[in-house]
Amino acid sequence: MITHLKGRLVEKHPTHVVIDCGGIGYFVNISLHTYSKLPETENVQLFTHLQIKEDSHTLFGFMEASEREIFRLLLSVSGIGSSTARTMLSSMTPHQTRDAIAKGDVPAIQAIKGIGAKTAQRVILDLKDKVLKIYDLDEVYPDSNNTKKDEALSALEVLGFQRKQAEKAVEKVLSQDASLSVENIIKHALKNL
Repeated sequence: MITHLKGRLVEKHPTHVVIDCGGIGYFVNISLHTYSKLPETENVQLFTHLQIKEDSHTLFGFMEASEREIFRLLLSVSGIGSSTARTMLSSMTPHQTRDAIAKGDVPAIQAIKGIGAKTAQRVILDLKDKVLKIYDLDEVYPDSNNTKKDEALSALEVLGFQRKQAEKAVEKVLSQDASLSVENIIKHALKNL
């Protein structure tokens, strides 16, 4: 098994890279998350996952070992192939993917292209316990945060802010202090908008 590649970055594209290791060029499939983390320098190290099938050997690369770990967990779910797992990690960061699974956030996973309600539920059903155990997380994040977040987002939308902008501002506020009241979340979010 090829567990990592360290070499010269020859080609860089949003979906793949070519890395020259001792005169051999490796074609490595990557997620948008890894693409965004690639250094500007020529030398690079990627953690890899080699997928062997009857008709192909496909190499997937990740800047962070944690992303590879989430990728492998996703592959263990029936109905999730390498392209779907890569799409998930391109749509959400590994941290967001992990948290969505841990919280049982079906809508967040279902929002990813190519994933329906049943598949999203299967991902959560199959991986929630593993994710909680591997990452030593509490059972579930307090639901009051989600309620507060939703209320704050609704209020900001009523005030005329776009949902995406409002979400970023509210998430930033909650990441700094999750115990704030809805009113204070809105006040702090308004300062960031």
